[in-house]
Amino acid sequence: MALAPDQGAVQEFAPTGLHPPRHDGVHSRHPDAAEHDLERILAGAFRPGDRLRESAIAAELGIARNTVREAVRLLEHGGLVRFDGNRGAVTFSPTPATADELYTARKHLESAALATPLTDGQLATVERAFADFVAAAGTRERADTVAADLAFHASIVATLDNSRIDSFYATLTRELRFYLMALSAHEREDENPSKVVAEHEPLMAAIRTGDAGRAQREARHHIATNAARVQGILADRDGD
Repeated sequence: MALAPDQGAVQEFAPTGLHPPRHDGVHSRHPDAAEHDLERILAGAFRPGDRLRESAIAAELGIARNTVREAVRLLEHGGLVRFDGNRGAVTFSPTPATADELYTARKHLESAALATPLTDGQLATVERAFADFVAAAGTRERADTVAADLAFHASIVATLDNSRIDSFYATLTRELRFYLMALSAHEREDENPSKVVAEHEPLMAAIRTGDAGRAQREARHHIATNAARVQGILADRDGD
């Protein structure tokens, strides 16, 4: 199925600070690899509801159009792209209701993971993920910071030691990446990485103490604050 054209969409790469890989020649890549690139594009270079132009994306990424087509199909399964009968492939268009559902699910999962103190091994894993997040924030690369942020929170959920929950949370992170990229761009977080890290430090400090109740409270507060900021962005968008 050919994707509907949207002239000039990929020109929005530069303002977002995303730098997809460029290649000397067009070649085929595994769809999962292209899907990762496209997730980053959708999270910062396209507005909600934009049509996707297959040829332009293929040219920007230096990959074959059939690889882009397959990657877009994978993103459709992840909820970041939908196919409109008249417009072709269009990007995810978030609403206050979908954002609320997403952040509620995230709150329940992270709270459940922190219901008991972490073991030494689990804490070490979460500490590594937090250190990676701090390092990524220091690069001021928005996409890398958001990816590391999500990985840190995923490491908390992973302490539940349940592969099905891990898979479910991974599907949530697809949409979360979209929201966090929008939030980061809106608040220009890449210009103040210390602020981004500071927002996570109370949660990490609570986890280190082994006080499950405190850790849960900090997780809920962090997620609720993040959700409220996202809702504010959506409200501003709908008011335009």
